[in-house]
Amino acid sequence: MKLSLKPLAQQVIVLTGASSGIGLVTARLAARRGARLVLAARNADALEALAQEIRRQGGQAIAVPTDVSREDDIARLAAAALAEFGTFDTWVNNACVSIFGSCEEVTIPDMRHMFDTVFWGQVYGSRLAVRHFRARGAAGALVNVGSLFGDWPTPVQSTYASAKHVLHGWTSALRMELEKEDAPVSVTLVHPGRIDTPYNEHARSYLAKQPSHRGMVYPPEAVAEAILFAAAHPKRDMYVGFQAKIFALLAPIIPSITDKVLEAWMYPSQHDERPSRSREDNALYHAGYGLHERGTHHGWFRRGSLYVQAQQHPLLAWAAVAGLGLAATALARARKAKTPNAQELMPAGVDSSPPAQPMSDSLLEDVLVVEEIG
Repeated sequence: MKLSLKPLAQQVIVLTGASSGIGLVTARLAARRGARLVLAARNADALEALAQEIRRQGGQAIAVPTDVSREDDIARLAAAALAEFGTFDTWVNNACVSIFGSCEEVTIPDMRHMFDTVFWGQVYGSRLAVRHFRARGAAGALVNVGSLFGDWPTPVQSTYASAKHVLHGWTSALRMELEKEDAPVSVTLVHPGRIDTPYNEHARSYLAKQPSHRGMVYPPEAVAEAILFAAAHPKRDMYVGFQAKIFALLAPIIPSITDKVLEAWMYPSQHDERPSRSREDNALYHAGYGLHERGTHHGWFRRGSLYVQAQQHPLLAWAAVAGLGLAATALARARKAKTPNAQELMPAGVDSSPPAQPMSDSLLEDVLVVEEIG
């Protein structure tokens, strides 16, 4: 069955984890594009403030305080959407929380509760959304937000990576079953790389130093763009950032090398040089602070994800890659053709090699384009 999803401006979207970070940015962007929103999170005050903000700007939104780790709360969330708007067209499972600590250090109760949110919360929402779309007979979109660590695990965040890994497998199995029966459901798994959100501040930390992203960090707007594109266009996967795609591609091919790289890089790149917040100061068991889009990271902050743009416009992306390849080939040939003539003009024994030149900003940007598209 070829699925046709409604344009975003005609949709009702249920969005979990809407009070901060990716969810907050997605809600604001979806409202600006005309979608009606059913906002879910544990922080009732932040959620209501966001709904009022959207309504003041001419949009439509309701706030439904929800703990996704409780199946009854998910059922109540769906009922609120139906009562207010009569239906919903996209269900986005975005709520999550992490734990920073070693496999042996993190307590079993902490592990179980994090799985209740990161894995079971998405299972509850997915099953309910599928039942709704199947019953109404019109196509709808289910968008599950995974992680680059769901494609390959990482030390320090073993519980989070494990929960996302299970979520990735379960989402793929659900997709196959729905495709087999020709159900009217588009199932998309979003694979964010490292994103600039309060994710690390909300996490429970067993570390001596404050959890923080180091290295390449993408803006939450890039994930929001991926989520909203999937809401209106059937897509199997949406990768946010080159780092997420490379994990999915290379790690299974060269697992031992990947492990060694992560063992060297992931320990220093997941914390800042400042004392960690208290182990009790986190959002694992209760709502964290809300209405903050970004966190307190120290990395290379990207303006967006060219890879997301490439997935939205694949033909243009490959045309750009082909154009860069042809330009690079032509430049190399031109330089090769000129080199012998220059050498012939030089006296014997004189080095005619041109001095090394630093890579220009435009050339560096071209390289990044090719990396992110590839």
